[in-house]
Amino acid sequence: MLTKVEVRNDQGVMLSLPLQDISSGFVIENIEGLDPVKATIVSSSFANKDGTQYESSRREARNLVLTIGLAPNYALTSVSALRNALYEFFMPKSAITLRFFIDGILKGELAGRVESFESSIFSKEPTVDVSVICFNPDIKALTSVSVAGNTTAASDEITINYTGSVETGAVFTLNVDRVLPTFSIYHRRPNNAIGIFEFAYALVAGDVVKISTVPGDKYATLTRGGVDSSILYGASPYSNWFELEPGSNYIRVYAEGIAIPYTIAYTNKYGGL
Repeated sequence: MLTKVEVRNDQGVMLSLPLQDISSGFVIENIEGLDPVKATIVSSSFANKDGTQYESSRREARNLVLTIGLAPNYALTSVSALRNALYEFFMPKSAITLRFFIDGILKGELAGRVESFESSIFSKEPTVDVSVICFNPDIKALTSVSVAGNTTAASDEITINYTGSVETGAVFTLNVDRVLPTFSIYHRRPNNAIGIFEFAYALVAGDVVKISTVPGDKYATLTRGGVDSSILYGASPYSNWFELEPGSNYIRVYAEGIAIPYTIAYTNKYGGL
């Protein structure tokens, strides 16, 4: 059960909105847009074939609409003062971050921009309707999860039980402690389909390689002697930039020779509350 929403403006100021506590003068009466957002699905038709063929799909931006009731303690404040206090967080065009608490536990956050602020000024029970557009529809956990493993020349896998509800990228970090010319990351998805990320670069002891498969922030960097540089060209153009999917994901990092330690860090993402 959703118990609290926190709103932060771009100055870092926070507004707490408990769902069953009106001591602040604000009460959340309704929130629309917390369900999974609609997907746009692209398909193609063929002249000599019934139906259509699936091509691709993507989820649209999320539109949150918060209905906030104004319940002033008239000895201390007024409806107008409460409405003006909300302007600090919900002025149209402004950037905000919303955090959601389920049964008192922080679930994740959404970033967006305020589209509109509409209030019922002359109502006996005044409310404010705030529309927020979240261009990235995923609700993201605030802390990342890290899993450790070692390269192998055999078929050993590590299991990552991903508890998010939508796919997420990861940051792979390899702490090289010997000469290493190539390695490959095998990702076996929950449906047993396998993707391979192949990498070739003349690595030496002391190097640290980081590979991000996060959509919109993909990179491959090398830290050598305290200096960072891009080695994106070391990735095969045919490589699969793996993303963890809901359920059990199996990872094997293949490299000949003595095992080298690595970590995989990821953030849980949720398609809805």
